Amino acid sequence: MTGPDIAVDRSSPVPLYFQVAEQFAAAIQRGELAPGDRLDSELRLADRLGLSRPTVRQAIQHLVDKGLIVRRRGVGTQVVRGEIRRAVELTSLHDDLLRAGRQPATSVLELTSVGCPPEVAGALGLTAGAEVQHLRRLRFADGEPLAVLENWIPPAVVRLSVAALQNNGLYAILRAGGARVRGARQRIGARSASLAEARVLGERRGAPLLTMVRTAYDDQGRNVEHGAHIYRAARYSLEVTVAER
Repeated sequence: MTGPDIAVDRSSPVPLYFQVAEQFAAAIQRGELAPGDRLDSELRLADRLGLSRPTVRQAIQHLVDKGLIVRRRGVGTQVVRGEIRRAVELTSLHDDLLRAGRQPATSVLELTSVGCPPEVAGALGLTAGAEVQHLRRLRFADGEPLAVLENWIPPAVVRLSVAALQNNGLYAILRAGGARVRGARQRIGARSASLAEARVLGERRGAPLLTMVRTAYDDQGRNVEHGAHIYRAARYSLEVTVAER
């Protein structure tokens, strides 16, 4: 395929590779390039655009780093599904994926009862060392690793099972157990992936991750869940609506 029309402005202070990458990204967002579409080779793109091959290679790498395209040996460079955008509201990732038309799947990495760590005890209003359920899940979207979700749940709130966690979002399980989750306090940040995190998420070491720390409470004011989650920044973003006060 030839791809969208690309025009570069050599008089612009914006680097040429970035101009090319942004126009490809816009074409992907508009749907002109669909998931699975293949881009021309670097050599053909360089010839078509009148640019050097290193400039085109840098543009392609920028799109790879943003998670918009992927290089596959023997196949070439292909467009992938766009990032998952999630509104910052009290919902579970499982339900958000379903609403976005994506297929969620969950691998339960850990589910055990532990003594509550001091920092988690402070968030949940428990005594340090009190029994809590600790769980770690790897969440997939359309078969691709997306996030590692780590949570601590007091056993008095609900008893968890691997089967329930594999098939449902955590908040659906809490609601089914009688907990009416009404709000949460959360903090969003970013950091680099450790080697272990990169391996689990299929990323490179040092890749950017979004982080979210959340403590949810029910309609009685009880803190019913504390979570520390990491997301692949190339595949996931959070949206916030702001208004003038």
